[in-house]
Amino acid sequence: MNVCVLVLGLSLVLVTCVARSPYQAVMQHSRIRGRQQGPNVCAMQQIKGSDKKYFTNCKQWYHRKICGKPTVITYECCPGYERIPGEKGCPAALPLVNIYNTLGVVGASTTQMYSERAKLKEEIEGPGSFTFFVPSNKAWDALPSEILDSLVSNVNIELLNTLHYHMVNRRLTSEELKHGSSFPSMYQDFPVHIQHYSNGIVTVNCARLTKPDQHATNGIVHVVDRVITAISSSVHSFIETDDDLETLHTAIAAAGLSTILENEGQYTVFAPTNEAFEKIPQDTLNRILGDPVALRGDPGLTVLTTLQGTVLEVGCDGDQMTLNGKAIITKKDKLGTNGVVHYINELLIPDSAKTLLELAEGSSVSTATRLFVAAGLRPQLTGSEALTMLAPLDSAFKGSLTMTPDMRKLMTNHLLKEQLSSKSLYHGQELETLGGLKLRVFVYRNNLCIENTCIAAHDKTGRYATMLTVDKVLSPPMGTIMDVLKADDRFSLLVSAIQTTGMTELTLTFFALTNDAFNALPPVELNKLMREYKQLSGVLRYHLGQGLLVSGGVGSHTRVEVLQGERLELGVHNYTVYVNKVPVAEADLMATNGVVHAVNSIIKPLRECLLPLHSPASVSLWTQITLLTIYLGTQNNVYIIYFM
Repeated sequence: MNVCVLVLGLSLVLVTCVARSPYQAVMQHSRIRGRQQGPNVCAMQQIKGSDKKYFTNCKQWYHRKICGKPTVITYECCPGYERIPGEKGCPAALPLVNIYNTLGVVGASTTQMYSERAKLKEEIEGPGSFTFFVPSNKAWDALPSEILDSLVSNVNIELLNTLHYHMVNRRLTSEELKHGSSFPSMYQDFPVHIQHYSNGIVTVNCARLTKPDQHATNGIVHVVDRVITAISSSVHSFIETDDDLETLHTAIAAAGLSTILENEGQYTVFAPTNEAFEKIPQDTLNRILGDPVALRGDPGLTVLTTLQGTVLEVGCDGDQMTLNGKAIITKKDKLGTNGVVHYINELLIPDSAKTLLELAEGSSVSTATRLFVAAGLRPQLTGSEALTMLAPLDSAFKGSLTMTPDMRKLMTNHLLKEQLSSKSLYHGQELETLGGLKLRVFVYRNNLCIENTCIAAHDKTGRYATMLTVDKVLSPPMGTIMDVLKADDRFSLLVSAIQTTGMTELTLTFFALTNDAFNALPPVELNKLMREYKQLSGVLRYHLGQGLLVSGGVGSHTRVEVLQGERLELGVHNYTVYVNKVPVAEADLMATNGVVHAVNSIIKPLRECLLPLHSPASVSLWTQITLLTIYLGTQNNVYIIYFM
């Protein structure tokens, strides 16, 4: 049982609806939207400028669009009801009549006329229990004239056979028309195939039911929007005999998929035409056609739930059917006994059949792709070597980019020596690059990172290699923390302070004070601090976090234990990391034994330990640092210092 909640004005209406099928759910919604017009009124959406109408669902109701086309709301009697002059809504149930007379009630006068001509009238007026999928008048008008003429030129068996193919010798409501089901028709038991979609649309051999569930004394009528024809060949046989699909047929045979497409089932095949194959570069096509494993992954050869799980997005744009948002379907609804074929004029090459270069070219990493090629790495990106590419997003690159020896080396270190999946990576794992460096894996609650870069998108797994999209350009560790600090002039005072305290064996996460942080102190107090080993050591130890934390691992209220004192509180705002509300000037200076984050201010505990009383002047910075050292040394106790 489903519970539907609707807000009408200021009232909250809770409606219990037994949604026995998607069609029933849509009907229920249409009834709810139409009930202010009176009993048994259904709201429908009509595409502007056409006579196409649909029972409405929530999304369509609010967007007022179907297949991208604007709609207008119309109100009509729900199936089985009619209006009474002078009364609101549709209060009267339609009287039940036989199927022949029901054809007149639903406006299917052409089918009624052809039923008389084919001597079917007596059968559908008489006893029995039938389901009749009745073509609308417009469905008959849409038939090519040569086909229609051959059916109705004589009172012959062909017209009767056609009508019998629209009939099933039992009563079937829309609820019983399950997705993927088939039923023997009254024409030599040839089956009719049902698709029942989540948006409430029901089709029989791809013809949409426009007026379902019109009950009659001897059965039930469903009006459909096209004349359906009998099918006797499998999807594979259909592809095998169509000249436009000759290359596809060759590819299917090479991939060993012929048997699959001959099996029973309900397949949807997006079949690339010969023209689609001709658009592919010849070496790419030769590689794919010569590789049965790559061919088996091609969603153009398989079904919506593809052989390897690739997701295909099928939609619509006006009257056009779209695939992955593109109107590349040139012919649709070519039926076989075990499925349907749609012709497409582009070859869909899945990730599983692509090289690294092809994976990268179809993603938002064009800058990285250009740099990989410029670095002379095209052979690795197009070959069969097992690799993993760390591909930074375009937004990760700043300034002008020229190919230098250092840049070439950096791009080489963005390629790992084995094919990996992000799901198989673990904390502390070491990965080797083509450049010979070792990179570390860090697993955080909110992110998965390799050194300073973190995974920014789903993996793209190719034929031999995998592409991991990352948010930053890799900064490989090039030395210890002390090496990093000594190589950067911003940290000259910090290096001197570390040497004064003898804390040269630094590890883990260091919130490193720049010269600007030290120079914020008056010169006298700075000199005094640099001479006082104990106070200086306490300040530095409060800036050393336990565990290795890169900026990508910082989430809301991330806490870091320090070597001395109360733990630090970290967060991110507008892409800047803050530690105890102090902004990090530069994050992720990677070292072999940890990571350095530059800060331009001395970090203090968030809880205030300094309460200057009875003094109009502020306490000197030196006094604050001395008291900060006392505070840090207590770790668990907070002292309140009074100044007289």
